[in-house]
Amino acid sequence: MANLGVSQTELVGPRGDSGRKLPQYIAALAATLGALAAGTMLGWSSPVVFKITQPNNTDYNFDISETEGSWIGSVINLGAAAICFPIGLVMDAIGRKKTMLFLILPFTLGWLLITFGTSVGMLIGGRLITGIAGGAFCVTAPAYTSEIAQDSIRGTLGSYFQLMITVGILFAYAVGSYTSVFLFNILCTLIPIVFGIVFFFMPESPKFLVVKNRNDEAREALIKLRGTNYDVDYELDSLKLSAEEAQNNPVSFVSAITKKTSIKAIIICYALMIFQQLSGINAVIFNTSSIFAAAGATIPAAIATIIIGVIQVIATFVSSLVVDKLGRRILLLFSALVMCLCSTALGVFFFLQSTHGENSDIVQSLFWLPLLSLSLFIIAFSLGFGPIPWMMAGDLCNIDIKAFVGSTAGTLNWLLSFTVTSTFLALNTAIGSGQVFWMFAGIMLIGFVFIFFVIPETKGKSLQEIQVMLGATPQDRNVEDKK
Repeated sequence: MANLGVSQTELVGPRGDSGRKLPQYIAALAATLGALAAGTMLGWSSPVVFKITQPNNTDYNFDISETEGSWIGSVINLGAAAICFPIGLVMDAIGRKKTMLFLILPFTLGWLLITFGTSVGMLIGGRLITGIAGGAFCVTAPAYTSEIAQDSIRGTLGSYFQLMITVGILFAYAVGSYTSVFLFNILCTLIPIVFGIVFFFMPESPKFLVVKNRNDEAREALIKLRGTNYDVDYELDSLKLSAEEAQNNPVSFVSAITKKTSIKAIIICYALMIFQQLSGINAVIFNTSSIFAAAGATIPAAIATIIIGVIQVIATFVSSLVVDKLGRRILLLFSALVMCLCSTALGVFFFLQSTHGENSDIVQSLFWLPLLSLSLFIIAFSLGFGPIPWMMAGDLCNIDIKAFVGSTAGTLNWLLSFTVTSTFLALNTAIGSGQVFWMFAGIMLIGFVFIFFVIPETKGKSLQEIQVMLGATPQDRNVEDKK
């Protein structure tokens, strides 16, 4: 009896690494087709806003000022921020799968308003609605992929979300730059419809089904995801035991969210979102054209952005291959350190440029520095701080607070994105480009220290093991649950 706590932990732990992986990869990729749609939404403004704000614009039958174009480009952040919290409640009520399928409607409606818009108001409304749908996917897709995956591939499947975001952005850069706005909008409209057709055949999250006491459906979902040769009943019993413990020891939401393990998980998830948006990624992307020009490259702006998009996709794909081998922690530490160094180097270059002039000998001798720093920065971001913050709520949080933490972290992320994008030019003018990059470098240095001392490694760990790493023990968890 003295070992009861240990044996119970073993009972709810994973049994080996058997089971088919291919169905889990397929389900995760199907779910993240919604992220592809969100990526096209994010990348749309880069090739389109410049076109439609020109005096000779023929893509729409009305004039669009630069100020209006700025709002058309940035309003998606507000839509995404507004939906993140309520969508967490919705997916807990009706399920991850139904929620994502429902999002096809606002996505399609938003793109139709953008495609056939007859006024600036319709374009802003369409972008706001697509922002709502895209922001909702940023909460639901990571939650779904974390709940269908076995522990050994949870990180890989979780990184598919950011990978498909970058693919969508690259699609927008490449296709939007060389097609008419109307054709590009039509193609963007089709992506969420394709997602719906593919994802319709995927199973619901087994964890959600067990929580809702739909055990037969949960068993069928596990068979689809793991195969018939896998010990489905063992995993199902583990899920049922966790659900029964929660039901037999009910706790209020306030109690669940204020447990020491929950507080630490929330701090980590929120901090990673803050560091992601304050890393300087937007500043680097905004300066892409000037960085290429400083390096002496006579590459058109459209080609420069496509090159950056390709680098992002390749590096994020590499991250998906190594995240379950190297681990989240080491990738985050590497990402923070390299981004800090690159931001420092970019700050030095732009400071020297503003102090000595573009044609000075010292600036000309460093023509290679900004392009190298830009490329390494994008690679480092895509390996660590791009994909990993979005998967950490799924890694660290119990199912009773996962939706809340994931949704509020998403809200924080989108609000910070809006703040950074809307204030960057003013900040740049106020203190100078070099100083802005040094500020971002300082933030990433703080991020490196935070990761080193606070964030645990969750690679290959079960939820129960992660909770212990956050400060709980089997005995502590039972006591806390009864409070």
